[in-house]
Amino acid sequence: MSSDDVDEAIRRAIGGDAGARAWLTARADTDGHPLAQVMACLLGGDAAGLVAARDRAASRRDRQVVEIALAHLSGDRDRVDALARDHLVDHPDSLIVAWIAAGAAHPDARPGCH
Repeated sequence: MSSDDVDEAIRRAIGGDAGARAWLTARADTDGHPLAQVMACLLGGDAAGLVAARDRAASRRDRQVVEIALAHLSGDRDRVDALARDHLVDHPDSLIVAWIAAGAAHPDARPGCH
């Protein structure tokens, strides 16, 4: 899976596309893309899968996204805010982090996510 495919699927999943959500979830563990795995974990509210995403994250940017997702899923709102602000200064195009920071990335807030 290419980074462009993952970025497009993340964008569509954030917009509520059930097909994109299913696509990300199905490929998260097998294709090895850390952001696909982060998104699947966010959609399912499963922090355990973020450990593997952390191991797969080769870039500083991807490692930051994993840490922000971990803070979010553990309920550490202050840490999310601090990390997300720093991340978005360097990476303003990071939709997944903006989505988390806005508070929209909460499994209970989206019907149909498990």
